[in-house]
Amino acid sequence: MKVILRKDVKGRGRTGDIVEVAHGYARNYLIPQGYATLASKGALDQAKSMQRARAIKLEKEKVGAVELADKLNETSVTITVNAGEEGKLFGSVTVAQVASEIAKASGLEIDKRDVTLSEQIKTLGTFSATIELHPEVSATVGIEIVAVEK
Repeated sequence: MKVILRKDVKGRGRTGDIVEVAHGYARNYLIPQGYATLASKGALDQAKSMQRARAIKLEKEKVGAVELADKLNETSVTITVNAGEEGKLFGSVTVAQVASEIAKASGLEIDKRDVTLSEQIKTLGTFSATIELHPEVSATVGIEIVAVEK
């Protein structure tokens, strides 16, 4: 069954996309929840206008994301953790901890789902994290992991 997405649906498409889905999925979930409408001739024109609106919105968001990326690229954070004698951590540093520290340092709201670590952090040292601000814009933040002074 062809439907036009009215909202972004993870794994299916973005607003205004025309997608082929199972009848039950469309009837029981997408249409009742307001995520989609049936793809009729009149609705196809509406889909084109939704796609244009989405493109304009993404372009505006991209400008703001580039400014944020410039600010975040200059940011580095220090995270203090408990570590053993050889510099191994008791556990690991999580994406949530990194996002929280970046938010404190930059004053911006950072969602942990937008943060990707270059590698799993289980030792003291210097690492980096990539923050996805927009589908076309990302920033890299330096992370220094230091031990708690005893």
